[in-house]
Amino acid sequence: IPGASIDAAIGALVVDAMTPQVLEVALAVWQEIQDRHEEADRLRRQQVERAQYDADLARRRYMLLDPANRLVADSLEADWNDKLRALAAAREHYEEQKASDETKARGVDRQRVLSLVEDFPAIWNDPRTPQRERKRMVALLIEDVTLIKRNEITAHVRFRGGATTTLTLPLPLNAWQGHTTPRHVVAQVDELLERHPDAEVARLLNQRGLQTGAGVPFTCDAVKWVRFSHGLKSLKERLQDQGWLTTTEYAAKLGVHCATVKAWLKAGLVRGRVANDAGHWLLDPHREPPPHPRPTRARQPKLADTRQPVAPAVGGAV
Repeated sequence: IPGASIDAAIGALVVDAMTPQVLEVALAVWQEIQDRHEEADRLRRQQVERAQYDADLARRRYMLLDPANRLVADSLEADWNDKLRALAAAREHYEEQKASDETKARGVDRQRVLSLVEDFPAIWNDPRTPQRERKRMVALLIEDVTLIKRNEITAHVRFRGGATTTLTLPLPLNAWQGHTTPRHVVAQVDELLERHPDAEVARLLNQRGLQTGAGVPFTCDAVKWVRFSHGLKSLKERLQDQGWLTTTEYAAKLGVHCATVKAWLKAGLVRGRVANDAGHWLLDPHREPPPHPRPTRARQPKLADTRQPVAPAVGGAV
């Protein structure tokens, strides 16, 4: 199950759960836990005192023994050593548990905890907050989340302390669906293709601040992919469906040379337009040129004959 939508829903639930009433209950629970820690500390301290008493008793027994009775002396010495080891273990366990309890309780202040009601949403929604910190926050509040996927996602959330709630979410989009160009963008691509080739469509979409399904600006290739994936026709195909002809087709229709058609197009005698990014032209068949038009050229004035007459050679034939 893609987790982006679920993360957002659980995050919103956690933010909503951080209310003064909830924190008051949390502080009451924390105080109860502290009382239990103190009771456990008292019991562990009694175990250390009992171990100390047993070690002292074994020492006194060993010291009062007649040194000549070596067999009994060895037995009492071994018992004394056992009591000393038990005392050391009890002290070590007591110190570890005491340090652990003090670490958990250190820095807990009622007013500071209650101020988290205002600070928590800001910290949670701050884009600079790392995801690992959000995970730690969730771990402090939520025991587990059970997800059931059917026609929709059902999330059973169990908070620490036993409270539960259930969320119902729509099925999240698959990876390929998440990268699909939105429908309203496809509609604008379709609209722009009525008048512009692919590269111009990409430029206009970027001017409008639109992006592809992958969240990047449009390029000519991206527009081509949208056309291919959604079955949209290019500007050239749309014009051809309306009957527009290529230069070759137009020339064949009128029985003239292609160069003549290009000359008419340049002179504005026929209507045409660039139909794609490669610079191919299409001409409107509904606007034919006048009968046998010829591109006019400015007549050049004749140059005066400046050559000098040549005199015939004397005695020669003219």
